[in-house]
Amino acid sequence: MLKDVEEVVFSEAQIQERIKKLCEEIADAYEKKPVLLVGILKGCLFFMADLMRKLDIPVAIDFISVSSYGPSTEKTGAVKILKDLDTPIQDKHVLIIEDVVDTGLTLGYLLRNLKERSPASLQVCSLLDKPDYRIVGIPLQFKGFELGKKFVVGYGLDYQGKYRHLPFIASLKKEICPL
Repeated sequence: MLKDVEEVVFSEAQIQERIKKLCEEIADAYEKKPVLLVGILKGCLFFMADLMRKLDIPVAIDFISVSSYGPSTEKTGAVKILKDLDTPIQDKHVLIIEDVVDTGLTLGYLLRNLKERSPASLQVCSLLDKPDYRIVGIPLQFKGFELGKKFVVGYGLDYQGKYRHLPFIASLKKEICPL
């Protein structure tokens, strides 16, 4: 799979250093209050695991799975919840953990849905922010890296179900991924 990599965009060391700083920002913002980390499956897996291990505040975790893609990588605009939370979030401080925010359509839908459940607070932490693709304004309280119009894989991000396991974030060769 390494032969498919065109360029390492963010190294494992860069990712871990940024996560360390994000954890400081998050701990300062929540002032030792317990936080429910809500991971959006599947891409958040590595990011959320590393984040929660470094956070110096009380955390609990839950996961939600949503779909906004059709059979390919093209956005359909339709969003549906595939797996809902197991934990009630009323009166809890909720921090959504996302791998990448691009158009904002999926996250916008999810934020509206979760706000209806009356959390004490609802904020977003995304590893990658792609503002050039934004259609819906999304408040990102915590973000790892800003990325332009580049399709990347690794560290939880996939292309056709592959490359999630890479410890870094990379672009693929054009013959592998024409995006």
